[in-house]
Amino acid sequence: MTDVQGRTAFITGGANGIGLGIARSFARAGAKLALADRDVDGLARAKAELQNITQVETYRLDVRDRDAYAATAEMAESVLGPVSLLFNNAGVIVAETPAKLTYELWNHAIGINLHGVINGIQTFLPRISERGQGGHIVNTSSGAGLAPNGNGVLYCTAKFAVVGMSESLNPDLAPLGIGVSVLCPGPVATNVIHRSQEDAPKGAAPLTEAQERRRAERRELISQALQQGASIDAVGEMVLKGVQENRLYIHTDRFMEEPVKARTQAILDAMPG
Repeated sequence: MTDVQGRTAFITGGANGIGLGIARSFARAGAKLALADRDVDGLARAKAELQNITQVETYRLDVRDRDAYAATAEMAESVLGPVSLLFNNAGVIVAETPAKLTYELWNHAIGINLHGVINGIQTFLPRISERGQGGHIVNTSSGAGLAPNGNGVLYCTAKFAVVGMSESLNPDLAPLGIGVSVLCPGPVATNVIHRSQEDAPKGAAPLTEAQERRRAERRELISQALQQGASIDAVGEMVLKGVQENRLYIHTDRFMEEPVKARTQAILDAMPG
């Protein structure tokens, strides 16, 4: 698939960060936009920015809520027309040590980072397939979906699954004219660290004041490091090109090259001779 002109794009996490960068690029390329997010103020800002470029509708959506997802899909398509570009982009980073994990933390992180992708696919793929007009699905994973990189077991678990899901979908959907890409960004200049903490559940045990201070300092260091990465607009253009060229993998840099090599070699070395 190369032409996105006139198509409708549904973007979760579309109010900020990478989702907003994708929205900007696809708006300039002539796509209509349905932006879904939990951040109502961010959605309002995104719509105000983009509505002079293309037709934009915004929807408050928690991607874990399947009924709300289905209702939002109906509303978006009734106004913007059939969705054929799907961006399962909403995500959070919850870095907690394994000993402090709880079921609530698992449900929160896996619910958004993995089940949110599943819900997007299950909501829209039957519609896209039945129409027979092709389309493209982009699932946002991470470099942490290719090899562990210190973002924690919750994040890596979900992001590895998104990579595997995308790799499995790709050959099955190709005969239907539906492309699949998995976005595996390295550092990107977003505020995802702080936004992820706003409504994240607490760990298994309360932190002391000193522990909380150290954790806040670590979050700030990570956030500052991310600011040195690619801009959201550069990533949006990478995603647009990836869709136009029907690429399975979309990388923003070579940040994970050595960890991926080491992981691959370890797997190969562990196989019987």
